[in-house]
Amino acid sequence: MTRSLQQKIHVGCRHLGLDAEARRALQLAETGKSSMRDMSEADLKRVLKRLENDGFKAAKKPGGRRPVAPRSDLRLVHVLWRKLGEAGQLRDPSRAGLNRFIRARFARAWGSVPADVDMLREWLQIDQVIQALKSWGERAEIDFDWEEHRK
Repeated sequence: MTRSLQQKIHVGCRHLGLDAEARRALQLAETGKSSMRDMSEADLKRVLKRLENDGFKAAKKPGGRRPVAPRSDLRLVHVLWRKLGEAGQLRDPSRAGLNRFIRARFARAWGSVPADVDMLREWLQIDQVIQALKSWGERAEIDFDWEEHRK
């Protein structure tokens, strides 16, 4: 985490037009330490906060959190997959693991499978995935707490 904070500080200083000497002066003023090597994670966050207050806006990672699935039945697929993962039933509880599961399980029957689960549009195909995940959960004796997801 500290390395990524150091990188963000360097990017922020470039964005604000601060050279190395100005960056060290800012770090000294904020933390009492001129070298990032001597700073704790809290010190680095303090310097980054100062840069943000001065106008730096850190860009979000392109691989960050994905938007919510466009349909409620697809969201249910994600919930079931997450529950199976939490129960220790999955080798790969990630989205990529879910996509691999769908390809392995349904590619032959469907003829072709979309690259990502959220690209599914046929309600019958989505229902087949839901039923397969529910059956897996039943075999593993997982209690899908449906009331928790209605909130």
